[in-house]
Amino acid sequence: MKNLLKSAAVALAVSVAAFAPAVAQELKIGVAAEPYPPFSSPDASGKWVGWEIEFIDALCGEAKVKCVVTPVAWDGIIPALTTKKIDAIIGSMSITPEREKTIAFSDKYYNTPAAVIGPKGQKFDATPEGLKGKILGVQVSTVSADYAKKYFAPVVSEIKEYQTQDEANQDLAAGRIDATQADLITLQAFLDSDQGKACCETKGNVKDDPEILGAGIGIGLRQEDKALKDKFNAAIKAVRANGTYAAISKKYFDFDIYGK
Repeated sequence: MKNLLKSAAVALAVSVAAFAPAVAQELKIGVAAEPYPPFSSPDASGKWVGWEIEFIDALCGEAKVKCVVTPVAWDGIIPALTTKKIDAIIGSMSITPEREKTIAFSDKYYNTPAAVIGPKGQKFDATPEGLKGKILGVQVSTVSADYAKKYFAPVVSEIKEYQTQDEANQDLAAGRIDATQADLITLQAFLDSDQGKACCETKGNVKDDPEILGAGIGIGLRQEDKALKDKFNAAIKAVRANGTYAAISKKYFDFDIYGK
């Protein structure tokens, strides 16, 4: 009798589970805690906004997962992923061979060049010859920092590292450094501000090096999370195909940031 009752209970549980509504998978999506406009930054109320935040919403809606934006200090964001404090990084992280030794990446979801900006009226370009003897600011733990150390360290007087790109921009505006290197779009957002318009201008894009600058921006994932990678890759293709990607991008850019 006990066995019959047990079997009936199991059957009932299975039956209830079969008709229960599916619970959406919840993922913690890591973004840099430091503002990175126009991709991600907190507004006056503390809500995170920007192109990448809207992209996350669209992507997760397409993938049918619940996503929670989780700010993490940039220099600790990969350890946060590998120790399962977050489930993915959607924070303008370049796909590089060095990072792929530790984590996996989705397909790219945008790709823009790295550039150098400096004071108006000073003529130099984004080359080792142009930056010779100058103080160059970069954000710590970025591909631009790695690039600067390889190509510019032998000729500049100093490479100064900052926790945020905004700090580098502020020091450039104040004359404490001579130039800064970062993603072109992020630097353009600064140049379009009142402060940026007054002080600074683009000196050019740096020469490409895919080994350092990467093959575009991708979603950082744990290497074992292959099913999640497939799900995000499918979602990236879908939002590009159905026009959602273009609709979001038009709010922030006047060109296609997806790249070649």
